[in-house]
Amino acid sequence: MGTVETEGPPSKELTVATEDPAIEEEEMSPIEQVRLTVPTTDDASLPVWTFRMWFLGLFSCALLSFLNQFFSYRQEPLIITQITVQVATLPIGRFMATLLPQAKFRIPGFGSREFSLNPGPFNMKEHVLITIFANAGSAFGSGSAYAVGIVNIIKAFYVKNISFYSAWILIITTQVLGYGWAGLLRKYVVEPAHMWWPSTLVQISLFRTLHETEDNVGGKRHLSRVKFFMIALVCSFCWHLFPGYFFQSLQSISWVCWAFPNSVVAHQIGSGLNGLGVGALTLDWTAVASFLFSPLICPFFAIANVFVGYAFIIYVVIPVAYWGLNLYNAKTFPIFSSHLYTAQGPEYNITLIVNDKFELDLASYKQHGRIHMSTFFALTYGFGFATIAATLTHVALFYGREILDRYRASSEGKQDVHTRLMKNYKDIPSWWFQVLLVGTIAVSLALCIFLKKEVQMPWWGLIFAAGLAFIFTLPVSIITATTNQTPGLNIITEYIMGVILPGEPIANVCFKTYGYMSMAQAISFLSDFKLGHYMKIPPRSMFLVQFIGTIIAGTINLIVAWWLLNSVEHICQPGLLPKNSPWTCPNDRVFFDASVIWGLVGPRRIFGSQGNYGALNWFFLGGLLGPCAVWLLHKKFPNQSWIPLINLPVLLGATAYMPPATALNYNAWILVGTIFNFFVFRYRKKWWQRYNYILSAALDAGTAFMTVLLYVSLGLEGVNLHWWGSNPDIDPEHCDLATCPTAKGVAVDGCPVFA
Repeated sequence: MGTVETEGPPSKELTVATEDPAIEEEEMSPIEQVRLTVPTTDDASLPVWTFRMWFLGLFSCALLSFLNQFFSYRQEPLIITQITVQVATLPIGRFMATLLPQAKFRIPGFGSREFSLNPGPFNMKEHVLITIFANAGSAFGSGSAYAVGIVNIIKAFYVKNISFYSAWILIITTQVLGYGWAGLLRKYVVEPAHMWWPSTLVQISLFRTLHETEDNVGGKRHLSRVKFFMIALVCSFCWHLFPGYFFQSLQSISWVCWAFPNSVVAHQIGSGLNGLGVGALTLDWTAVASFLFSPLICPFFAIANVFVGYAFIIYVVIPVAYWGLNLYNAKTFPIFSSHLYTAQGPEYNITLIVNDKFELDLASYKQHGRIHMSTFFALTYGFGFATIAATLTHVALFYGREILDRYRASSEGKQDVHTRLMKNYKDIPSWWFQVLLVGTIAVSLALCIFLKKEVQMPWWGLIFAAGLAFIFTLPVSIITATTNQTPGLNIITEYIMGVILPGEPIANVCFKTYGYMSMAQAISFLSDFKLGHYMKIPPRSMFLVQFIGTIIAGTINLIVAWWLLNSVEHICQPGLLPKNSPWTCPNDRVFFDASVIWGLVGPRRIFGSQGNYGALNWFFLGGLLGPCAVWLLHKKFPNQSWIPLINLPVLLGATAYMPPATALNYNAWILVGTIFNFFVFRYRKKWWQRYNYILSAALDAGTAFMTVLLYVSLGLEGVNLHWWGSNPDIDPEHCDLATCPTAKGVAVDGCPVFA
């Protein structure tokens, strides 16, 4: 009653939610973390498809899709994740349960079946489905649909055109293609107890914490989580007026630049946005949580690993490479930049080497010369190569036997209590996934055949990309389900297509998106299914919510992108924007550079014999061999417990978000994360347990709402302040010289020339 269920009526034996003492030991999960976290009971009488679920789920999905796409173009692209919705919708759901009428009614066409807007108390299963909707709205934590980046670089960077219809097909098909084969793989990586998906346990812990009765402990009165959330949200909302408008210099407090206003080297060292960020701080939550997500939800051991890798790369490798070795003529270019340059130092005008067919103009390329990168940008590619290789070796050596044992155990067909309880719900017919897979491939092929002028990719490229994604989905899913590490295919796919079909940038990024994102979406789809499996959500409800949420999110992403690309003048062009403009598109800048490097120019002219960076290919070998050395040390000294804690994929990939992330983002993220997840967690554990995630959600939400309000009320009208701390004509960080080269005789606008 009050639901529109697609599942059959539940078995009566499941309508109790108390611990079942009759659970056999062999039915218990073999994973201790799962036994400690996941409930072994189910109340199948709880309504799932309620008006509350649909209203809050659709609204959350639409809101997160809008906010995340809006923020994606800004200098600090804050990503609002499902945790914000998970926290915020609980009091709203409970409020609706007290406010909505409980009267029953009938709907014409549904026979004698009765419905109600309020079937009872707001329950955890509704809450889970709302969160799944929200997760689709945040593109499973990515912020917005990956393929929107293709639209952005076509319109804002290459200054070409793509139709709205073609863009919509591209976005939707790349988002849902992987769902087809992921559904068919559920029995291998969702149902088996040994495939435990560690990341889902964080969500389950938060769900159980939020739904616990808030009793006063030891007779002490505590501020309720709802009140704390509202207070923190209002404070966050009001505070963002200062770094967002009144005092924009609070976004990056780079005191070294202020102390030495005329020194290029001091600006390179002190700038948090364009340098090494020594001493750089921020009082802007968007700078703290952008790129690396909220530090309040990341465990301290992970923060510590990132800090070690980040400090080594930024404060040892980069200074030595730039000032010590002048590696790749480092001083000719800025110390920290994701832009592409000519050999003489100025930025490379990419549009000059693109012909009318949207392909590489070889004659013009030879005239303008090879493309150069800042040494930092080049080394990030090298460390990216090493990280991919190290992940494969590390997982094989340290987790290989565990993965194999668990896969063998999962194939034996023994069911744990969770799988047994889920058998009481109607499963999803295989033909649902088969129809989705065939239909998506058919529409994608039509895009590649009939609209090839807009996407460049040949039909065989689509089949190849889908085949790669399909082949890798099962092994990578098993790795993720058992180790929580997910090797990506982005560099592999763009490298392959760049070798096969150089000179066509959009074909390259389309191939990468179909190959990389199809696998990534499939794994996210399976991860959410495991969450639903643990929380006893009917499978058909899970699938429909994920599918509908993905379609809605992709559509809203494109609408917002289209609006901003056509309304913000010079969006994504920092050289043409006001100096304090936030519309710099850092993610899309890196995506564009990748399309040039791998697609337009091609890896042979960058990392091959015709380029300057061939030596970076050795990073692949270094990444492969590095974990072998750690593993051999562990075998040689088994009593040294610190050796297996050396996680080279994490250390090498610590700066994977740089660029577009900056030293300021890392400094702030590490500092705030250490305060809350080490000191507060260690010395105020009760407070941390009660309010930590609530605070994170409130900071995200308050900042996001104020940012949108400022843009709608002041940004659209161009209303600005004009003083030292906030001026459209002045860099708010006051580190103008950080982007200057230091090589002798190199002339760049706005920079001194070294003699």
